[in-house]
Amino acid sequence: MIRVYVADPHPIIHKGIKAIFRNSSEVTIVGKGYHFRDMYDFLNTKKVDLVIFELELPGLRNIHALRKLKDKHPKVRFLIFSTLKAEHYAINSLKFGASGFLSKTSPFKRLKDAVIQLGSEGTVINYATESMMFTGSEINPEILFEELSDREAQVLRLLIHGKKNIEIAATLHLSEKTVSTYRTRLMKKLDVNNLVEMISKLQHLNLDMY
Repeated sequence: MIRVYVADPHPIIHKGIKAIFRNSSEVTIVGKGYHFRDMYDFLNTKKVDLVIFELELPGLRNIHALRKLKDKHPKVRFLIFSTLKAEHYAINSLKFGASGFLSKTSPFKRLKDAVIQLGSEGTVINYATESMMFTGSEINPEILFEELSDREAQVLRLLIHGKKNIEIAATLHLSEKTVSTYRTRLMKKLDVNNLVEMISKLQHLNLDMY
């Protein structure tokens, strides 16, 4: 069972999400909050798998707080479900620890599918790109790169900081062979041949991975 917490300032959103999963055998709503402090306190005391999270939550000073939450609760996944425009906030949301971004204009089925997908084990899907395409925003196709898992993103950040495979393996508690596999996978997904090309492409796409 996927345990979901809903963090949103609007009661109608809480009622709507609760209604979506009322008869679900896969998802249970374990809590709700209208303020950042509500969510912060709940995560410190209760078991949660996924948070449905509005960025315009009272008490949330800036998106950097999302990174702190993710660092403190690494097993919790955060699905941004927001009125804010995807083209302005989706990439940064992923960069600071979110597992996905959906606009509140998305169909309820898309939200339901996203919760089940992200709440289950396996590779995290980049719902930000899907959301941007779905809402019809005029996005440069170059930023719609293939989705990265949480672990791939961690390896990518360490690579562009100049870390060698052996150092990344030690930092992430992986084998060198596994790191090498992630590195090869990243090269393929970003369509580059070496680290220099990778950094250049990230800069070109205006994706600050530092």
